[in-house]
Amino acid sequence: MYRILLVDDEPMILKGLSVFIQQSGIRISSIRLAANGREALQAIGEELPDFVFTDIRMPVMDGLSLCEAIAKQEYPVQTVVVSGYGDFSYAQACMAFGVREYLLKPVAKRELADTLRRLVQRAEKQKPASAYLSVAKMDAWLERFDQAIYYMNRSQVQELLEEWRRETSAFQLQERQKAEMLEEFHGLLVKKLRAREMNIELDDSLELGPDSTGEEAFGRFAERIGQTLDRLYRKRKGKWKDPIEEAKHYIERNLASEVSLEEVADQLGLHPNYFSVMFKQATGETFVQYRTKRRMEYAKRMLGEESHRITDISYAVGYADHSNFTKTFKKYEGISPSEYRQRLGI
Repeated sequence: MYRILLVDDEPMILKGLSVFIQQSGIRISSIRLAANGREALQAIGEELPDFVFTDIRMPVMDGLSLCEAIAKQEYPVQTVVVSGYGDFSYAQACMAFGVREYLLKPVAKRELADTLRRLVQRAEKQKPASAYLSVAKMDAWLERFDQAIYYMNRSQVQELLEEWRRETSAFQLQERQKAEMLEEFHGLLVKKLRAREMNIELDDSLELGPDSTGEEAFGRFAERIGQTLDRLYRKRKGKWKDPIEEAKHYIERNLASEVSLEEVADQLGLHPNYFSVMFKQATGETFVQYRTKRRMEYAKRMLGEESHRITDISYAVGYADHSNFTKTFKKYEGISPSEYRQRLGI
């Protein structure tokens, strides 16, 4: 299966080429689009394509500069220049950077099919000994597997496994190389999961033999992930609890105590630094900001009841120092607790 990158600043051209390529009958793993050379280089860094189709005249970075950059980086891709008749001299200049195919706009469906056939024939003859898996692509895979496992999303895990099998099948690797690539990925995934401090057993290795095939490695990898999900399920007593919601409930139950971020993270089995980032992303507030807000909201409810003394309220929301409570309340509400009561007619 082949990965294809289309580069043009005209959306209709990109759409037309994409449709023609999908109708060509060649085995396609993915078709990515870019509006200029700079976007194309970023896409190449994330996922190396087999074939690149690029226009010449584009903003930011033109096709000639893109072809030059691909040649300098020695990316193992085949590049096709797609341009208008007036740009033929530029297209010829691209030949110096290893470009061997040229298509004239508007691109005819049959000419594109012929070009694709030649690209595939060359690719089959070359049969690269190894595949290119960029750091960006590896990180993206790790993040998706990590999230799906931690949140016990079995259907998403299954989709990711199938996607991994489908995409890596395009890498023309020897069986041992496939096994080694999966072993390396598994090790990185275990390291990432351990950073969450989930307090469950994680297998460091796939325990592959020297003659293990890629299919055997994949089966062992899928088995390890299944075991990890089962252990998480048992640890959580069969019920998945969202860590942020659990943190909120814990804060609510302990408003009278000086609850710390470290304490809540420990209750959830998470590393404090990781929990801090997760909490801020989910709520838009730091842990301390959220805790203070909940304390002040509770204090306002109590101030609305005449039976509570302000001193008692300060203790009830975790402030042993009455003046500190008054200062915090005034900063949050704009008026002091006594003034707040007066406005309520108490």
